[in-house]
Amino acid sequence: MNGYGNCAMAEITAPMVKKLREATNVGMMECKRALVEADGDMEKATKILRERGVVIASKRASRAANQGLIASAMLEDGKTASLIEVNCETDFVARNETFKAFVDQLARKACETDGNLANEVKEEVTAKIAEIGENIVARRNARYVLQGPGMITSYIHLGNKLGVLVEVGCEKGETVKNDIFKELTKDITLHIAACSPQYLTPDEVPPEEIDSEREIYAKQVKNKPAQVIDKIVDGKLKKFFAEVCLLEQGFVKELKQKVSALLDVKGKELGDKLNIRRFVRYQLGE
Repeated sequence: MNGYGNCAMAEITAPMVKKLREATNVGMMECKRALVEADGDMEKATKILRERGVVIASKRASRAANQGLIASAMLEDGKTASLIEVNCETDFVARNETFKAFVDQLARKACETDGNLANEVKEEVTAKIAEIGENIVARRNARYVLQGPGMITSYIHLGNKLGVLVEVGCEKGETVKNDIFKELTKDITLHIAACSPQYLTPDEVPPEEIDSEREIYAKQVKNKPAQVIDKIVDGKLKKFFAEVCLLEQGFVKELKQKVSALLDVKGKELGDKLNIRRFVRYQLGE
């Protein structure tokens, strides 16, 4: 019997180390040590690296797990729109005009359901698989129906690998026709595409995620005087919200101006009160 008794240690393989390195940009040896300490748990190992302050990119890189396309469609009245991700096996098929047309067809179908699109289009997908000769999966879908005065706007990034759907609200019907408002909604979709917010406001961040961040920050500054630790942790948490919450982020075209401040400024120009009601961002394979 060895010093570990009957407890079996998880085998730390080269692919595991490589995966952690790609997610964190940390050296191979640091990644291996963290995995050993975490007994092979990838999430725990990432947290250990963050606590040690050695993670260069704390967020896992958004890597495409599959080929395919992101697409959007909007009904003629402009009040209902969709965003979908459809996967296939190869980039060759993803660039095929027949596949592109099929994805556009599914995006229009997605304007008609709040449910799982895959369940709604099983027969169509099966027929297209037989035609193209590759597996096709309608992976995820979202539908927005305008909830009041305002505008739903979509943005599909070049190559259909990234898409955004956002609803921006106002109080006056005439605001929707104003070019300033139209330009603002377009800018917000571009911002979401570039800055990848996960939540709209800090209130939407799950309490357990906030607690986890606090724990990490506290360990990072554990050698500081006790009376300043809370202040430092609060400051780091504020920066965290500025990274993950849309309204707290610096606007992509003017980083010193928060998105919330941008809405206030444009609202005053328009003589109206503006707000972002909701948004969704899809990146292929995310």
